[in-house]
Amino acid sequence: MAFLTQEQLDALAQFDTPTICNAIEGFGVRGRTEGFTRPELRMRAAMSDKPMVGYARTGVISARQPATPAHSVVMEAYYRQYEDFDLPMVAAIQDLDRVPVGSFWGDVQATVHRALGCIGVITDGGVRDIEEVKRVGFYLFSKEVLISHAYIHMVEAGTAVDICGMTVRPGDLIHADAHGAIVIPQEIAGQLAEACVRAMDAEEALKGPCQAAIARGERVTAKEIMAWRGEMQRRRAAIAPKQEHL
Repeated sequence: MAFLTQEQLDALAQFDTPTICNAIEGFGVRGRTEGFTRPELRMRAAMSDKPMVGYARTGVISARQPATPAHSVVMEAYYRQYEDFDLPMVAAIQDLDRVPVGSFWGDVQATVHRALGCIGVITDGGVRDIEEVKRVGFYLFSKEVLISHAYIHMVEAGTAVDICGMTVRPGDLIHADAHGAIVIPQEIAGQLAEACVRAMDAEEALKGPCQAAIARGERVTAKEIMAWRGEMQRRRAAIAPKQEHL
């Protein structure tokens, strides 16, 4: 697997997830209803005002029943995923409990994961210690906010997981902000920052004339909107080089 450089990751962090999504659509590499989380994923804490961008490390948890000695082996295997990798990493954690009752995530795990080189988590389970985690400097994206850790333990490590409708595999590149999270397809990752610029330029074809009319105190017509919309669609069709379309 070819990884982006830190400079390339920083470039992707300059764009919000809707822009990332628009740019990915321009390459036609997957369906437009795939690869991103559903509305239940919420940002709870942020390391900075920029989106979270990093490579996924995965795990599956449960908190309904006590752990067994075998689960300690799984826990160590989970942590080993973070070793010998110098780029930012993101934990993608699926909760098996239909109604989450115990949180794996608080200030302790946030601190541990920062020490491992992980910058944040996306989970369909719960989080707690939100204010403390903010001070640690760690992104929290979760479906629930919980009080207890109950009998929380790691059930699986390093497998594909489902986070709020988004499939995540170990090594996937994750981009997340207040809108939710999205998996960036590996085959276009290196071209995506430039594509985001083109995606924004495409929208400007429609927004720009409308903003100018608003500033002048004028009204626009449906015919004008459709003409500008046509130009926006033309630019969107050129987001990716022709040879990149599948």
